[in-house]
Amino acid sequence: MDKQAYRQRVKKLPVQVSRADFNRYILPYVSRARRGPKGKLTHFQIFNYILYVLHTGVQWNQLPIRRKEIHWSNVYKWHLRWSRDGSYRNLFETSVMLLNSKGKLDLRILHGDGSNTVAKKGVQE
Repeated sequence: MDKQAYRQRVKKLPVQVSRADFNRYILPYVSRARRGPKGKLTHFQIFNYILYVLHTGVQWNQLPIRRKEIHWSNVYKWHLRWSRDGSYRNLFETSVMLLNSKGKLDLRILHGDGSNTVAKKGVQE
């Protein structure tokens, strides 16, 4: 397959997720608060703020929050919680299994061994 055909087939990573897609594909796999007062933002809004940080690479304290809805540290706390409790892992594994069951997972382009080649100047092997 040539590069142009491949680029047309592969979509870019999402920068923002719609509410319908979030509720259908993501919300069932992320943990929610069990007690305490209801938060100012929904999990959908928090997830989109996290996607923004991961996509742009800005520092958490530089997160452009609209109308001061929430402090940036609260968005980071949700990211940290979902990282530690396995929510992201569960979401990833479930999406891979779903794609595989529907025959939409192309394993020919997967590099799963985690190895990479380190390039150093002046090193000869």
